[in-house]
Amino acid sequence: MPTGHRLMMAWAAALMLALAACTSNPTASETGGDEGAPAIEATTPQETLAGEGSDGGIAEPPVAGEADQLARSVGADQTQIAQGLGRSIVFSADMTLAVPDVAVAGREVVGLMSRMGGILFGQDTVGLPEPRSVLVFRIVPDRFQDALDAVGELGEVRNQTVSAEDVTERVVDLESRITTAEASVVRLRGLIEQAADLETITDLETQLLERETLLETLRGQLRTVEDQVALATIAVSLTEAASRPAVNVIITAYPGEGDGGQSCPGDAELALTQGDPATLCVEVTNVGDTALAAFEIRDPVLDLDTEDFVAVFGELDGTLEPGEFLIASTELQPERTIRTQTKVSATPLNTDGEPLPGRDTSAIGSALLEATTPEGLPGFGDGLATSWSAIQTLWGLIVLVAGLVLPFAWVPLLAWVALRWRRGRAVPPAVPGESGG
Repeated sequence: MPTGHRLMMAWAAALMLALAACTSNPTASETGGDEGAPAIEATTPQETLAGEGSDGGIAEPPVAGEADQLARSVGADQTQIAQGLGRSIVFSADMTLAVPDVAVAGREVVGLMSRMGGILFGQDTVGLPEPRSVLVFRIVPDRFQDALDAVGELGEVRNQTVSAEDVTERVVDLESRITTAEASVVRLRGLIEQAADLETITDLETQLLERETLLETLRGQLRTVEDQVALATIAVSLTEAASRPAVNVIITAYPGEGDGGQSCPGDAELALTQGDPATLCVEVTNVGDTALAAFEIRDPVLDLDTEDFVAVFGELDGTLEPGEFLIASTELQPERTIRTQTKVSATPLNTDGEPLPGRDTSAIGSALLEATTPEGLPGFGDGLATSWSAIQTLWGLIVLVAGLVLPFAWVPLLAWVALRWRRGRAVPPAVPGESGG
């Protein structure tokens, strides 16, 4: 054979050996296993995702940002990955949703989940005054993330927790223990058939009952885990978006009248002369998360109601949004020192502007109006008050003297007894037969 042909054949053989080395699996020595054991190529989840492309070639690995996003997401893609890797994953989620109407939103969530193949496993609903509802659904893992996205669009998501628990090791452990228990049951049944005496049979049957009980317990645990893997759990808590109505009331006053309350607010404590005019100011602030309307003002101390007040800023018959305030005032002439007890009530509204029944809110504020007596000649009332005060003082003195004398009341009595006794001893006794001449 010519030398050129032999050289070409040698190059061809070397190329074939190189190709075979590149396409073969790692040897046992390279993977750290025993000789003769089947070689297993170790891959990571990222390598699995980036391995085979749709066209059968090698796909490009994802960039760092895409890989992080993929690692954080728990949804349909992850369930497919878990199934592809042969892992048993339990998916669950808890979501709190703020909605305008809990009852309406509850029906919408149930209908949505039913259309997606979800099953309602539990419901806990509470009505007024704070409506809420907790719905628990089970759905196939492939629709898990889609269901979360769809439910989240029905209201405002205030809280959401998603978890994925790998229970593969638990499943493998339960399956292994079940296999062992089944073998033990079969073995004990065979021994019972071969036993000759009653005592041995009784002992074996007791052991068989224990093994069968353990076997059924393990099978039940495995079914529970498999059910959790087969159906993801989604718990949806519905609360009203407008659920915390509240008002804050500040009462002040200032001397004078006639300006329609334009000098409001005043002072929390006001000193003035009896009968002088004053203006009472009521400042109401919406400190809740719900619009308020239908304001009512009552003060039993001053005998005032809503009709006695005029709006200075805002409207008493209007709507007060969260964070807004209004001011109302009224004029009065206090004749004595009083502390007001002004109560303001309001009705909360939903997002459609309709009243929320049973959710009225109120608050009480107070101010001190100290009325002093005017200077001048005293009148009949002043004289009567002074006389009554003098009588009270005199009576107090009498009681005081009586309290001082009472402990020594026995002293005069003892002195009188002693005096009588001395007089009796001073008179000489009469002599019988002696005349006075």
